[in-house]
Amino acid sequence: MKFKLDENFGVRTQGLFQEAGHDVKTFRDQKLQGCNDITIYETCSVEKRCLVTLDMDFSNVFK
Repeated sequence: MKFKLDENFGVRTQGLFQEAGHDVKTFRDQKLQGCNDITIYETCSVEKRCLVTLDMDFSNVFK
Protein backbone atom coordinates (compact mmCIF):
# COMPACT_ATOMS: atom_id res chain seq x y z
CA MET A 1 0.00 0.00 0.00
CA LYS A 2 1.17 3.57 -0.66
CA PHE A 3 1.23 6.01 2.26
CA LYS A 4 2.17 9.65 2.78
CA LEU A 5 3.24 10.55 6.31
CA ASP A 6 2.51 14.06 7.51
CA GLU A 7 5.31 16.09 9.05
CA ASN A 8 4.22 15.14 12.57
CA PHE A 9 5.84 11.71 12.10
CA GLY A 10 9.55 11.01 12.22
CA VAL A 11 11.90 8.59 10.51
CA ARG A 12 11.12 5.89 13.08
CA THR A 13 7.48 5.74 11.98
CA GLN A 14 8.55 5.80 8.34
CA GLY A 15 10.80 2.83 9.05
CA LEU A 16 7.95 0.89 10.65
CA PHE A 17 5.83 1.33 7.53
CA GLN A 18 8.72 0.32 5.29
CA GLU A 19 9.50 -2.76 7.40
CA ALA A 20 5.87 -3.80 6.96
CA GLY A 21 6.42 -3.69 3.20
CA HIS A 22 4.65 -0.42 2.42
CA ASP A 23 5.70 2.26 -0.06
CA VAL A 24 5.93 5.34 2.15
CA LYS A 25 6.89 8.96 1.46
CA THR A 26 6.90 11.93 3.80
CA PHE A 27 6.15 15.60 3.38
CA ARG A 28 9.49 16.29 5.04
CA ASP A 29 11.34 14.28 2.35
CA GLN A 30 9.67 16.38 -0.34
CA LYS A 31 10.27 19.66 1.52
CA LEU A 32 6.53 20.29 1.80
CA GLN A 33 6.37 21.04 5.54
CA GLY A 34 3.82 23.65 6.53
CA CYS A 35 1.59 23.14 3.49
CA ASN A 36 -2.08 23.92 3.80
CA ASP A 37 -4.68 21.14 3.86
CA ILE A 38 -5.64 21.61 0.21
CA THR A 39 -2.03 21.13 -0.94
CA ILE A 40 -1.69 18.05 1.27
CA TYR A 41 -4.90 16.58 -0.14
CA GLU A 42 -3.93 17.35 -3.74
CA THR A 43 -0.43 15.90 -3.31
CA CYS A 44 -1.81 12.66 -1.85
CA SER A 45 -4.43 12.45 -4.61
CA VAL A 46 -1.91 12.93 -7.43
CA GLU A 47 0.46 10.37 -5.90
CA LYS A 48 -2.44 8.01 -5.05
CA ARG A 49 -1.28 7.76 -1.43
CA CYS A 50 -3.22 7.38 1.79
CA LEU A 51 -2.48 10.24 4.20
CA VAL A 52 -1.42 9.37 7.73
CA THR A 53 -1.55 12.34 10.08
CA LEU A 54 -1.91 13.20 13.75
CA ASP A 55 -3.42 16.58 12.84
CA MET A 56 -6.84 16.46 14.48
CA ASP A 57 -7.75 19.67 12.66
CA PHE A 58 -7.07 18.35 9.15
CA SER A 59 -9.76 19.46 6.70
CA ASN A 60 -11.94 20.86 9.45
CA VAL A 61 -14.73 22.58 7.54
CA PHE A 62 -15.53 24.75 10.57
CA LYS A 63 -12.19 26.55 10.79
